[in-house]
Amino acid sequence: MNVAVSPGAHPALVLNADYRPLSYYPLSLWSWQDAVKAVFLDRVNIVAEYDVCVRSPSFEFRLPSVVSLKSFIKPSRHPAFTRFNVFLRDRFQCQYCGIRDDLTFDHLIPRSKGGQTTWQNVITACSPCNLRKANKSCRDINMWPMQMPFAPTVQDLHNNGRLFPPNYLHDSWLDFLYWDTELEP
Repeated sequence: MNVAVSPGAHPALVLNADYRPLSYYPLSLWSWQDAVKAVFLDRVNIVAEYDVCVRSPSFEFRLPSVVSLKSFIKPSRHPAFTRFNVFLRDRFQCQYCGIRDDLTFDHLIPRSKGGQTTWQNVITACSPCNLRKANKSCRDINMWPMQMPFAPTVQDLHNNGRLFPPNYLHDSWLDFLYWDTELEP
């Protein structure tokens, strides 16, 4: 199929050398331009292609939809402590009431009482619950999280990331995104 290819169209799913995505959330994607460049620099293998070509006056090339790195990148063992990763660990829901709107984070032991900003003391909370708890301890206000905070592994975050698939999933990506999930009987 020969069509004009817009710059933001036809991203390529990027797999590590073991054919697992580099990241699930956000999903490891490259623009078609970066994927083509990596092919020509011999950094990736083409695993699957779109039915779309790009052309120069002397060359035609089908756009890759899935590429795998030729060199394995060892995944980080310990995810970075970021607001996004706290939200992902807590599945983007308030750990007090379960809603998914107006999220912030809360210190179980308030900072004003010596609480640290660490994996073990920070949870996702909606603004109303956070305001209600204020600078009190969970015990003082009898307000307990559904899940106690913990330092997640990369696998924990990947598993949670699978619960929030991106808006666009090309058919050629599906075998690589969910190949290690448990099958239904």
